[in-house]
Parts: sequence; structure tokens; C-alpha cells
Amino acid sequence: MFCILKDKQKAKWVSSPMSSSHKLSLFSGATYSDPFTYNSVVGALQYLSLTRPNISFAVNKVCQFMHKPTDKHWTTVKTILRYLKFLIHFGLLIKPNKSTQLSIYSDVNWVGCPDDWKSTSGFYLYFGYNLVSWSSKKQQIVARLSTEVEYRVVAHATTESLWV
Repeated sequence: MFCILKDKQKAKWVSSPMSSSHKLSLFSGATYSDPFTYNSVVGALQYLSLTRPNISFAVNKVCQFMHKPTDKHWTTVKTILRYLKFLIHFGLLIKPNKSTQLSIYSDVNWVGCPDDWKSTSGFYLYFGYNLVSWSSKKQQIVARLSTEVEYRVVAHATTESLWV
């Protein structure tokens, strides 16, 4: 996957895979010349996000454009790869502890997509100090109020916590 970066030894470090305020649109930029490569790399990033929740938001965003990627979407994918290059030895670590406290943190990006006005929501679920479940997804409906979007992500996180 990292062979996509032409000179990976000289790739510059980035502090995050993507800014949460970064807006990607279906119509931003020119059509990318190699959609097969885009889909292959983004598909690999989807599998990688199973053990690296820190990239799940950014991967969710670039997955939304697999049917018609542009050069700006590809630039975002390369930023995610640059972020991962310097964190290659990091991953999800689960350590034993005596705490049985269940903690949930959620957030939402109201009207995050300029194309269809849908929001992106996400949550992290901790059992003790260990991250055991997380989600980042585009909501299926267009919400009229930010409160409505917040309630939806809380309901989704609550359902997940009951399952755990």
C-alpha cells in the first residue's frame, strides 16, 4: 500500500490523517485518471481501520467517492498514507485492568457533506481503559437540527454499548 508514495523515504510527516473541518465534494477537482488504484488503496485502508480507529473518520470520507474519485480525493488518500507511514508500529493495544467502567464518547459533524447535506457521526466505546468498539459513518437522512443528529449518534452508541 505504501508503494503508492513515489519516494516514501522523503514523505513529509503529517500530524493527522485529515482535518475534521476538511470538506470533500463530489465536484471538487478534476476526475482522477486511475480509479482502480484509488479503489484498491481505499479498500486496503478500510481493512486497516479495523485496528486503527484514528483513521476511521478520514477513511469514511474518502470511501464516499469511490464511484467517481477526483485528484483532490486522491490527495487526501495520500495524506492518510503519509500519516500512517510515520505510525507504522502503532496499533490497537488491549491491556488487562480491573476497571469495569463503560465509557462512550460521541461527536457529529452536522451537515458535513456539501453534496447531499448529510452529517457524519462517530463514537468510541471504552471498557475500562481499553477501546473495544468504534464507529464513524455518514447518516442516512438529512437532519434539520443539529440536536436531531446528536440524538441519532447517541442512540447508535447506546445500542452498541448494550450489545457489548
